[in-house]
Amino acid sequence: MLDAPNVDRQSRRREQTRREILDAAWDVARSAGLTGLTLRDVASRVGMRAPSLYSHFDSKHAIYDAMFGEAWTAYEEIKLAEESRLTDDLRECAHLIARTFFDFAVADPPRYQLMNQRVIPGFEPSPENYAPAVRVLAAAQVIAAERGLRDPDDLVLLLAVIGGLIDQQIANDPGGDRFARMLPRAVDMWADGVGLPRTTTTEKDTR
Repeated sequence: MLDAPNVDRQSRRREQTRREILDAAWDVARSAGLTGLTLRDVASRVGMRAPSLYSHFDSKHAIYDAMFGEAWTAYEEIKLAEESRLTDDLRECAHLIARTFFDFAVADPPRYQLMNQRVIPGFEPSPENYAPAVRVLAAAQVIAAERGLRDPDDLVLLLAVIGGLIDQQIANDPGGDRFARMLPRAVDMWADGVGLPRTTTTEKDTR
């Protein structure tokens, strides 16, 4: 029993160090790009030598893995909060979901790239850290099915449209809003294509 406080302190200290390492890794990724992340740069930001990082993460890919899980967990929390604003109108839901994810993505391009693009050779997220992404997609499928979308590929098509505009925004108008302004039109084109009725005022109509 007398050893328990020391164990707790050690555990908290270890968790704090892991947190500092991950924060440093995000900082490096945002300044040098995901593929520009090096253990030396991460270690220097937390006052360590690069080999010391292996006491907390098995490899650089393990750091990427933890970052991947954090990124999808952050979006999952936003999506859960968003669910209270969803209506029975699938077109309206599509506009809300598209805008939420678009804004989340372009606010932090390296985070989005880690979540959705295979930019790191050989990296595969662990099942544990991939789980939030699976839950997000499953929730979107339920939302769509409950509102009458019969073909699962229709949802995949919507996600591809959103992702394409995000890619264009990040690549061709960083910091601007050119493709952000096209998002409502693109969602309406998708909704028209899958036969959703125009029963509500969409974001496009109010901008």
